[in-house]
Amino acid sequence: MTAPLDHHIDVPGGRVFAREWPSAGSAPPIVLLHDSLGCIDLWRDFPAALGAATGRRVIAYDRLGFGRSEAHPGKLALDFIAAEGRDALPVVLQALGVDTFVLCGHSVGGGMALSAAPRFPDRCKGVVSMAAQAFVESVTLEGIYAARATLGPGRDRVERLRKYHGAKTEWVIAAWIETWTQPAFADWSLKPVLPNLRCPVLVMHGDKDEYGSLRHPEMIREFAGGPAELAILTNCGHVPYKEQPARVFDLTAAFLKSGL
Repeated sequence: MTAPLDHHIDVPGGRVFAREWPSAGSAPPIVLLHDSLGCIDLWRDFPAALGAATGRRVIAYDRLGFGRSEAHPGKLALDFIAAEGRDALPVVLQALGVDTFVLCGHSVGGGMALSAAPRFPDRCKGVVSMAAQAFVESVTLEGIYAARATLGPGRDRVERLRKYHGAKTEWVIAAWIETWTQPAFADWSLKPVLPNLRCPVLVMHGDKDEYGSLRHPEMIREFAGGPAELAILTNCGHVPYKEQPARVFDLTAAFLKSGL
């Protein structure tokens, strides 16, 4: 297997860290977008395994403020989900010489993928979303409030996150909790942008997801402007690629073989 390649890319606001897992195949690469507390290293072996399962080049990057990327210059804007596809993602794609591609995101990264795809109508050939939030739901907020109790100063979970985010850890935690729970964010929804999503979409969601009910994948399927395939994973929580990796690989490979 070819060794991964690392890159540092200047985007609006700072420099981000990116990694690619090369492939000899010529199909559009898969670009990963991580969750609210995530980064490249927290994908663990998923990118390499995804590349092996699909025969495609896989690319991931740490969003600004996360992982090995530089610190974010301020608080997350209320439009941060849309802004990722507008500001940072196009720069990363250009720097890595990516023309056509498939987006794959987990949790808020799934929302970013779904939001970003319509900006590239001729280039984004498909979207794979895992446990994506499509709106602010009481279940989502309850999950965040429950997690907040485990993310206080000195807690073991915070120290584990510090291994990946370093001095940015407190910012990462605050960016997740404070953004999603503030009243000004309560009306956020993917619903307005979904009709412009014309490429094929695979929507995976666990039936025991602690951060979102099945209303999320159902909304994505209902309002997507193109073909949307819904896969509900039984006895699965919020992290399908860790909890049921074989199922995720099988579904993704079959989806991509449909001509993407």
